[in-house]
Amino acid sequence: MTADVDRERPGARPAEGPAEGPAEGQGAQPGERPDRGAGEEPGGYELFRDDWGIPHLRAADALTLARAQGHATALDRAWQLETERHRVLGTSASHLGAEAVDWDRFVRRARIADTARRCFDRLAPETAAWVTAYADGVNEGLAEGAEQAPEFAAVGLAPGRWEPWTPLGVWLSTHILFAGFPTKLWREEVARRLGEDRMTLFATDGPGTAGSNGWLLTGARTATGAPLLAGDPHRFIEDPGVYQQIRLACPEFDVVGLAVPGIPGIAHFGHTGHVAWAITNAMADYQDLYRERLRRTPDGGVEALGPDGWYRVHAHTETIEVAGADPEQVEVIETDRGAVIIGGDPGAGETISLRHPPRVTGDLGFDVLPALLRARTVADVDTALDRWVEPVNVVLAADTAGSTLHRVAGHVPVRPYANRLRVVPAEDPAYAWREGETVPLPRTEVDGPAGIAVMANERGLAAPLGVEFAPQHRARRIRELLGADTDWTPDAQAAVHTDTLLASSRPLLSLLAWAPGLGPAAERLRDRLLRWDRHMDADSTDATLYARLRTDVVHRLAAHPALKGVTGADDPWRSAVHPALFRPWLAAVPRIGYALESLLTVGLLPYEDRLALVAASAEAVAAAADETPPAPWGELHRLSPWQALPDLAPDGVDAQAIRPGVAGDHDCVLSTSSVPGVTDLFARGPAARYVWDLARREDSRWAVPFGASGVPGSAHHRDQTPLWVRGALAPVVTDWNLLHRTSHHRTSHRPEENPAMTVTESVEPSLRPAVHEQKIEGFGTVRLVPVDPAADAELLHGWVTEERARFWGMADHTREQVREIYEFVDSLPTHHAYLALRDGVPAALFQTYDPDADPVGECYDVRPGDFGVHLLIAPAEGEGAVKGYTDALLTAFIAYVFSDPAHVRVIVEPDARNEKAIARMVRMGFELGPEIRKPEKTARLAFLTRAALGLA
Repeated sequence: MTADVDRERPGARPAEGPAEGPAEGQGAQPGERPDRGAGEEPGGYELFRDDWGIPHLRAADALTLARAQGHATALDRAWQLETERHRVLGTSASHLGAEAVDWDRFVRRARIADTARRCFDRLAPETAAWVTAYADGVNEGLAEGAEQAPEFAAVGLAPGRWEPWTPLGVWLSTHILFAGFPTKLWREEVARRLGEDRMTLFATDGPGTAGSNGWLLTGARTATGAPLLAGDPHRFIEDPGVYQQIRLACPEFDVVGLAVPGIPGIAHFGHTGHVAWAITNAMADYQDLYRERLRRTPDGGVEALGPDGWYRVHAHTETIEVAGADPEQVEVIETDRGAVIIGGDPGAGETISLRHPPRVTGDLGFDVLPALLRARTVADVDTALDRWVEPVNVVLAADTAGSTLHRVAGHVPVRPYANRLRVVPAEDPAYAWREGETVPLPRTEVDGPAGIAVMANERGLAAPLGVEFAPQHRARRIRELLGADTDWTPDAQAAVHTDTLLASSRPLLSLLAWAPGLGPAAERLRDRLLRWDRHMDADSTDATLYARLRTDVVHRLAAHPALKGVTGADDPWRSAVHPALFRPWLAAVPRIGYALESLLTVGLLPYEDRLALVAASAEAVAAAADETPPAPWGELHRLSPWQALPDLAPDGVDAQAIRPGVAGDHDCVLSTSSVPGVTDLFARGPAARYVWDLARREDSRWAVPFGASGVPGSAHHRDQTPLWVRGALAPVVTDWNLLHRTSHHRTSHRPEENPAMTVTESVEPSLRPAVHEQKIEGFGTVRLVPVDPAADAELLHGWVTEERARFWGMADHTREQVREIYEFVDSLPTHHAYLALRDGVPAALFQTYDPDADPVGECYDVRPGDFGVHLLIAPAEGEGAVKGYTDALLTAFIAYVFSDPAHVRVIVEPDARNEKAIARMVRMGFELGPEIRKPEKTARLAFLTRAALGLA
C-alpha cells in the first residue's frame, strides 16, 4: 500500500453510496422520518461533555437527535424523569407515601394525562414522530440511568415506561399552576371576609407564581456591535434542576440552550448560532375557575347545571395507591366548563371546575418546538411563536443581523374581566369563553435610542392580559444598570444578574425615619438602617436587621384588627374547604409579607397607625439585637430546594454546599425569594442564568444552581453551585475539539423488546467517535473516525479498485478481500485505519503504523518516535476542483500525528513512480530518503520531523 495523493478532489462520495433520495438528515425536518431501505433504521449518536459534564449531542438527523436527547437525559436525570412521569399519572404516592396524595388527587381530577393524550393526538405527524423519538430514547436509557441513581433503591422502585404523550404531560404538570389560578380562591376569601372592595388589596407577585428577569441589548449597547440577550428564570428551585444545559446538533441545526428534562428540544432559552431567544412569565390570566352545581342521578351518575339546564357529565372513579397506607378513591368529574378540582360531592359543599386552553383546544403548542430549533432569524422565531399556547410568556429575541423581537406569546381566551378576578358561576352564559377567539397579543419595538428591552414580570407589555404583576423594582433597576454603559460584554452581565438593591424597602424605612418616641436602642437601629445602602448582600448584617424588622412588621399587621377576617384563627389557610395543595396561595402571613410595600402605602391603616406599628417593631427588634447580634444575611438566607426524596448525597458532604447561603431577596434583581414573615430560607430564585452573545456564540455563558447530573455524589451533581452562589457563569463551549467524548451510543428502535439497549453496532461514519477533529478555515471540519471493516467494505472497495488508486495495490481485490484486509489491520495493536471525513462526508483513507512492527522497518534504520502513515484520497465526484483539497487534509493528518508528543518523525513510502505524491510531500516539508525495495513495489521514503514544523 502506498500513499496516493495525485488528485485534487472536487466532491465527496456518500458513505452509503448513491441514494435514490436525499441523504438522511439532509432536507428532513425535525420529526420527519427519511425514506429508508427495508429494515434499515437510523444509527447512533455522539455524546460529548464539557468540563462541567454538560451534554453535547450530535446525530445525523433531527429524529435520531431527539432520541439521543431522550437517551442522554435518562442517563443524567433518571430519577427526575421517573418523578415527573409519576406526577403526570398521579401515582407519586405509590412510592412517596401519603404526603404525595394531594398532588395525585389533583392531577387525576384535572385529567392531566388525558389532556396530554388529546394534545399528542392533534400534533402534526412530523412533530408526533419527533416527540415519540424522544420518548423512545428515554425508555432506552432509563434502566442504565436508574442503576446510577440511589433513589430507585431507596424507595424500591423500578423505572416505568414513557409513552409518546408523556412529554406533553410533563409540560402540563409543570405549568398547570404556573398562572396561579388558586389566587382566585384567595381573592374570593378576601372579598367574603373583608369586603368586595378589598379583593385586590394584596395584589402583588404572590408566593405561588413564577417570574424571571430578561433583557436585550442592541448592538448600540455592546462592545461587539451585536446584540446580547441575558437573564435568569425564577422558579421554585428543584434538585435536580428544572433546567438542563444541553447542545443539540445535526445537519439541520446546532442549538445550545436550557431544556426542560422530559421535554424534547429547547423551548424557553436557546441560541441556534444565528438567533437567540428567551422568555419570562407574562403574568397573564388564562385559566378560569367556575362554581358548579352538581346533583346525583338515581343510577349513580352526575349531572351539572349549565346555561341550558341540567345535563349529564362525565364521571368515573380512580384508585390512588399509597405507600404505607390504604388506597384512596377519587371521583373524576368533568363538566362542560372543565374538570372538577375542588369538591364534587353533589350537595356537599362548594364545587369548582378548572377551564384552561390545552383542555379546551387539545393544543399545547408543541409544534413550535422543532420550529424553534430550525430558526435562523428573528422572523423565524416570531412565526413559530404564533402557535405557542402554554404558558403565556413575554419573549425577547435577537439575531446576528441585528434584528430584535419583543412580544407576548401564548393563548389567552376572550371572556369577561370578572373571570380573571374570581370564581364565576358555571350556569351563567355571560362568563363563557368566546369559542375560537383569543385576545390579541401585545408586541413592541426594541430598537430605539436606548437600545434596551427588559422583561421582569412587571405591569408592562402584558398588562392588558393579567391582574397581578410583579412590582416595577426589578425592571427599573435592570434598566438603570444597563443604561449606565454602552460597551457591554457577556462577562459584564454578571453585575446585573447579581444586583442586590432592595428598592421595595423604601416605604418601611421611610416610616421608620419618622417613627415617634423611639427609645435609645431603637434610635440606634433607625440610624443604622437609614445609613444602610439597601443592598441584601450575603455578608451584610444590616440586611439581616432589615429582614428582622420586616418580619416583625408583618406579624403586627397580621395581628391588626383591620385584617382580622383573614388572619389568626380565620386564616383561609386553616380552612378545610379547599384542598391542602392550594394552601400556599391561601395563607395570610405570606400574602401580607409579599404585599408589605403596598399595605404600608395604601389606606389600609391611617398614617399614624402605620408609624406606631413600625415604631413598636423597631423597639422589639432593637431589644432582640442587643441580646442576639445579627448574623450576616447569607448565614440565614439559605437555599431550600424541593426534592422528591431527602438528600441522598454521600456522607460527609458539607451541608453548606448543599444548602448554600446566598445574597438577594424577593424584589432584588438577584431574586432569591424567601417568605417575609415566615422564613429567611428561600426556595424560589434563579433556576438558571444565561447570556446569549449574537456576535460569537462561544462567548455566551450559563449556569444552573446545581449541576448537569441528577445523580447524588457524581462529579457534576453540584459542581456549578459555587458558580451560581457568587453569580459567575460557565462558558458555552462550541468547539467540538474542546469537548470530552464519551462512548458512542446506538439507540434501538424496538425499545419494547430491550428497553435499555446500548450497543456498538456498525454505524455510518459521520456518527462514529472521532480520534481527531479539526476545523480548517475555508475548507471545513475534518474528522478521523475508525474504519469499520464490515460497514465500510463496499465504500473502500470502490475506492481502491479504481485505476487512479493503482499504487494502492488492491485493484484486483474483491469486496470480501478488502473487508478481510481491514479486519486484519483492525486486529493489530500497532496498525490503525481511519476514514477522514470532511464535514461528515468520507474524503480519504488514512492509515497509521509502527514501523518496527511493519515490513518497512526492515528497509531502513528505525528511530525512536518514528510513525508511519498511508493516505488514499477518495475518488472525485462532481465538476471542478477544490483548490488545496489534499493539502488541507494533509494538514489535519499531520496535526493528528504530532498531537502525540511520542511521535517525533512521520514516515511515508509512496511508490517511487508516483511523482505527484513525492512532489507534494516535498512541498509539505518532507525530506526525501532512499528508495527501498519491497515485495509489492519500489518505494521512496520521506520523513517529516517535528523540528521541520517548528514543533520541537
